[in-house]
Amino acid sequence: MWKEYFNDFKSHILLERSLSKNTYEAYERDCEKFFAFMQENYSEITIHTVKLQHLEDFLWQLSVKNSSKRRIISGIKAYFKFLVMSDRINNNPCELLETSRIEKLLPVVLHHEEIQQMLSVIDKSTYHGFRDSVIIEILYACGLRISELLNLKKGDIYYKHEYIKVLGKGNKERLVPIGEKALKLLRLYIENHRSKLPKIDSKCEDIVFLNRRGKQLTRQYVFQTIKTIAHEAGIKKNIHPHILRHSFASALIQGGANLIAVKEMMGHASVVSTEIYTHLDTLHLRETLMLYHPHYQELNKRKSKEP
Repeated sequence: MWKEYFNDFKSHILLERSLSKNTYEAYERDCEKFFAFMQENYSEITIHTVKLQHLEDFLWQLSVKNSSKRRIISGIKAYFKFLVMSDRINNNPCELLETSRIEKLLPVVLHHEEIQQMLSVIDKSTYHGFRDSVIIEILYACGLRISELLNLKKGDIYYKHEYIKVLGKGNKERLVPIGEKALKLLRLYIENHRSKLPKIDSKCEDIVFLNRRGKQLTRQYVFQTIKTIAHEAGIKKNIHPHILRHSFASALIQGGANLIAVKEMMGHASVVSTEIYTHLDTLHLRETLMLYHPHYQELNKRKSKEP
């Protein structure tokens, strides 16, 4: 579906635009990444129905510098421009996709109260309900990527030391602390719920999170489930699993955590990727100032009285 016109696009940029080999290969890689993201996270969206928010979601989940994002934007813009020019699609979702906007945007986060709101609407008396609540708890408590959560094994959980071992990008292992509450729920899920599944696929014996047929969960399932739960909880934000990871980091920074420690827990290759959350903390401080400083309280009162 996403690659339907891609060979024509590649011929276009190679022959008609006379781009360098390096630029051509970069455009190809970047578009392939975008296609994979859409197929995994927005499987129902087609090249004809994709919107600006999908492009922004893709860019935000990339742990790359802004210079790399600018290049990726160029490649995706070129592809959609070609689709419009060749009458494959009617509207270009990239028209409002600006490099400056992407660099200034901060990741969406959920506050602790919103996480609790989501958990409160789940029916935990069912297998999938209890499992899904534990998934949300773990994503928020440990800041895992969705792939790290789905590949978590029973042998990766160190109950005594309150750590879990995860396999991150580039097959790099790291140990992530897990709080007592999340660890207790994880154990409860494994011992009281997962253990009662009638059948478990032989390839998934050690995988923690399984569906009712004993098979490994898919990214699409978790993505859609979290969006549905957020909707039922009345949360208007555009929610996906990576937002729980953002929320984890934001909560730590706002609580005064060391930036390097957060970097290690997140599994970021560079502290540059972690620094975005310090900007969120700055916004939090500004909101506190506006809410509680007497100067701004007086100003807000005057504004409220204006006709």
